[in-house]
Amino acid sequence: MESSKNETTLLPPPPSIIMSLRIGFDTIAGHITAILFPLALDLFLWLGPRLRIDQLYAQFYKLWMASAPGLGVSLDQITQFQSAYTPDFIAELQRVSLFAVLRTFPIGVSSLMAGIRPAVSPLGTPMTFQVGIPDLIVYVIGLNIAGWVLGAFYFRWIAGLLVTSDSQISVGRAITQTLLYSLIISVLIWVVGTPVAFLVSILFMFNSFIGQGVLLLMGFLSMWLIVPVFFSSMGMFVLRQNAVDSIVSSFKTARFTMPSSSLFVLTILMIGIGLNLLWAMPGEDSWLALVGILGHAFITTALLASSFVYYRDMTVWIQTVLDRMRSSMPAQKV
Repeated sequence: MESSKNETTLLPPPPSIIMSLRIGFDTIAGHITAILFPLALDLFLWLGPRLRIDQLYAQFYKLWMASAPGLGVSLDQITQFQSAYTPDFIAELQRVSLFAVLRTFPIGVSSLMAGIRPAVSPLGTPMTFQVGIPDLIVYVIGLNIAGWVLGAFYFRWIAGLLVTSDSQISVGRAITQTLLYSLIISVLIWVVGTPVAFLVSILFMFNSFIGQGVLLLMGFLSMWLIVPVFFSSMGMFVLRQNAVDSIVSSFKTARFTMPSSSLFVLTILMIGIGLNLLWAMPGEDSWLALVGILGHAFITTALLASSFVYYRDMTVWIQTVLDRMRSSMPAQKV
């Protein structure tokens, strides 16, 4: 009984958040070319051409306004829709470029400019292409797939700096599993999100107080999903798991390590989001924005590397704890 107690007290502590961040930042500082993916994407979104949809929306607006009375739409709804089509709305719509779809989640290349949506650059007004109705779906699907593939290369590159060469996932498997993983996540979001959104909208129609309460409850429940979703893709690149096993193992890991893992994810999000406010301060038409792009590329890549480090060490820690617990079971029976 005494030996079992000693084995339990000798369990190693979970991985240090600070040490994971330090290793991640040191790794990227020693392999600075790893920031090329987010750097190149942001430069393209900043200085490159725009793929806009404002003329497509204008056509839809005119068509809807012409056909709405015949479809039985009430005058109040038509007035509300018409009042929303303001010059400010049009200006914001003109900032939208479909090339920002290249920034995919949760696997994808990080981007600062995808959130800023620059309308101009230091080179002046960029070349603009308008998307028509037949091409819209093709562009969205094609750019999403391209973003996932770029994300597979990006994640594989960063993970490869932290694992041995013989345990690194191959390029073909990385792309295949990334596409499969992204499709699974997209379907889950659609299957779960659509009914939930429909239910919440109905509740708001009947009683806004009940709708707000349900929405707040769902917000609290979603906090339990942030950690497993955050780590859900890392098993593919660190442990060479397939997409399904990676998702399942992330939920198991989160169940065993929720307090520590939650604090790590919160730290990552606070650093990333907080510094994004700093990187976005220079004007989009100033070359000083290049400083923000470089800073964002380094920080986000280092945070990704730190996440891989934490996931790798946490997986080893869980296995060590389970092995010691199993080895202590016969002693407890005696």
